[in-house]
Amino acid sequence: MNKLVRRVFTVLPAVLLQAVWLLVVFKWLAPWAALITAALSVLAFLFVLYLIIKQEESTYKILWLLVILTFPLPGAALYLIFGNKRTTRPLRRRLDRTAPLPEDRVDTAPLYAALDGADRRLAQTFRWVEDKTGFRPYPNREARYFPLGDDLFPEMMAELKKAERFVFVEYFIIENGVLWDSMVEVLAEKAAQGVDVRVMYDDLGSISTYTHADAEALRKKGIRCVSFNPLVFIKGTLNCRDHRKMLIIDGRVAFSGGINLADEYINQVEKFGHWKDIGFKLTGEAVGNYTRMFAQFWNAFGDERVPDHYLDPQPPAGEARADGCILSFYDSPLREDAVSNELYIDLLSQAKETAWFFTPYLMPGNALLDAFLRAARRGVDIRIIMPGVPDKALVYRMSRSFYPVLLEAGVKIYEYTPGFVHAKASLIDGVVGTVGTVNLDYRSLFLHFENNSLFYRASLLDDLRADFLATQEKCVERTVENIGSGFWKWLVDGVLRIFAPLC
Repeated sequence: MNKLVRRVFTVLPAVLLQAVWLLVVFKWLAPWAALITAALSVLAFLFVLYLIIKQEESTYKILWLLVILTFPLPGAALYLIFGNKRTTRPLRRRLDRTAPLPEDRVDTAPLYAALDGADRRLAQTFRWVEDKTGFRPYPNREARYFPLGDDLFPEMMAELKKAERFVFVEYFIIENGVLWDSMVEVLAEKAAQGVDVRVMYDDLGSISTYTHADAEALRKKGIRCVSFNPLVFIKGTLNCRDHRKMLIIDGRVAFSGGINLADEYINQVEKFGHWKDIGFKLTGEAVGNYTRMFAQFWNAFGDERVPDHYLDPQPPAGEARADGCILSFYDSPLREDAVSNELYIDLLSQAKETAWFFTPYLMPGNALLDAFLRAARRGVDIRIIMPGVPDKALVYRMSRSFYPVLLEAGVKIYEYTPGFVHAKASLIDGVVGTVGTVNLDYRSLFLHFENNSLFYRASLLDDLRADFLATQEKCVERTVENIGSGFWKWLVDGVLRIFAPLC
């Protein structure tokens, strides 16, 4: 709470200064109001023209068009500060200043040859993801699926105790409690043994749960700790949050999924009913992509560069056979392409029979929404599992504003009655799917740094399918008849849809 108060008092002077400035302008320039209004109208028209021509998600453009047309001067200023990718240049420069990582020398030719033979269209998708992100696919040696954080946590602790060289921890939310305190105890022991332990957390994501004093306490235990994109003032990179979640141990095992390091994620405390989340444990050469993801960010924000030899691929144990393939990557708001958003659109266009999704929030942009609608209208069995108990009432209501158009097209929507669903996954035709940190909302798809893993013909997808069906049994299905209707609902839904990109 102290950290939150400090941040509020840091931002407040900037807000007050803007209010005083506007008051002075309107008081002293009142005699020229008509001329100023005309000039602002011309500038607003030019700004609107610029936005229309610009290649950007249409729902996002509509929101800014309304703001700028209604409040030309402050609207344009807000867009230049928060809505324009050019404002992310400081963050981009910081990441670009990081010396490049050693080249990933994995030979992908045999894997792509197999993909081309099995499904050339899907092989094109894998190549596109590699081209846009710089991360390559690997044979999947072992990827173990966990249907709950309760199941994942003991496995994470067991692997942490085996650490010999390094442990990398990167999460959106860290909060003291059973989960994190147990981890810190082992991390401190490992640091004392000479293991290189590094922790990175998002400053805004953990603003009310993890303080600078907590981070300093870690450092005193020999654990390196940094916050990502610290919130010290209002700035254009405010929305660029590190929503990634990964634990990497010795380059031989990685954990990821939707689970943050707080007790509700393992149902040690109850905030919104039963917490349904998923994750996975990855071993083999494919772990290298997660090590590289962490190293890129740490080298930009940390206090000492990750040694290059940590990135050497770890060979599979014994004669481990390939269990399909996996391509792990991260999304970045600094790229021109929103990779996971485009990936989901692409996968929906390829779906022949089924397309199932876990997501806690449902606020897709127009292009992704159209992909859902087109797939459903041509007969694909599309199912989306959502929370039955919301964590944020307004965001939940915004998500529900998308229900009518999806349901009318034939999309099936289920709400998890025991509590909150925080899982993020997709499963297309039972043969390709994703598990990661990406929600189906604007922030996750366009504004945040996220990590995702694309699996093809891996047994993990069978476990995901079984868990989806088991979870569906605990849900209530929403239909056009039971979501309500009428003018006022239509009006509220329309307004909420406009502002969905802000949430």
